[in-house]
Amino acid sequence: MIEARRAAWRSLAAALAVAAWLAPAAAQAGPPFLTDDPEPTDPGHWEIYAPAIDVSGRAGIDEGSFGAEFNYGAAPDVQVTVGLPASFARDEGGFRSGRGDLELSVKYRVFRDENAGVSMAVFPGLTLPTASRGLGAGRVTALIPVWLQKDAGPWSVFGGGGYAINPGPDARNYWTGGVALSRQVTERLLVGAEIDRQGADTTDGRASTRLGLGAILKLKAPLRLLGSAGPTFFDGRSPSGFHAFLALGVDF
Repeated sequence: MIEARRAAWRSLAAALAVAAWLAPAAAQAGPPFLTDDPEPTDPGHWEIYAPAIDVSGRAGIDEGSFGAEFNYGAAPDVQVTVGLPASFARDEGGFRSGRGDLELSVKYRVFRDENAGVSMAVFPGLTLPTASRGLGAGRVTALIPVWLQKDAGPWSVFGGGGYAINPGPDARNYWTGGVALSRQVTERLLVGAEIDRQGADTTDGRASTRLGLGAILKLKAPLRLLGSAGPTFFDGRSPSGFHAFLALGVDF
């Protein structure tokens, strides 16, 4: 089973790379995908995802968040992001909910070549320990990623990753990253597929691979509906899990 998962990962990664290479208006990405992109919000404009629901689970243990994400174009090539989630979890002890950890990050696009359709950005972020007891890390955590994107007509391939700083007695730092391919199918509809890899974040945890399909549907301006979902595979462990995201987006 492990070998089959590795083969599926290699096949999807190869398909994404070949499609991006052969593809002939740039497609926007980022949410709802796990993989981010280097494109910041336009200066003086807002991108808000609210309500936003993010959930993952495996074998009767579920966790996630329900809240809002605010993105503001603070300057050319600079985006400030604030996430305000309420967290929830369900396990053998039952269901519990409460405040989530406050998320703060800044995206800075360091390179852009419009003629080649290539861009790159850094997007460092922090989570502050504001969550209710048992629903957050309990400490300041950080992620330091680099994201790249190549646009070709209605297609975009984007991805990258970085290093997560995850302190704590049973926690561990880890690498994470992914790659995604999206296509602007119509003026209103964008679809995409992705593969994401994350190292173990606890001393007894396992690295995981997540596959996903996502879509963005433009509604009546300025609204958008965003959604994605897919399976999660854990190294040397079964059964597999799942992840899903759904949000209403507002741009102005």
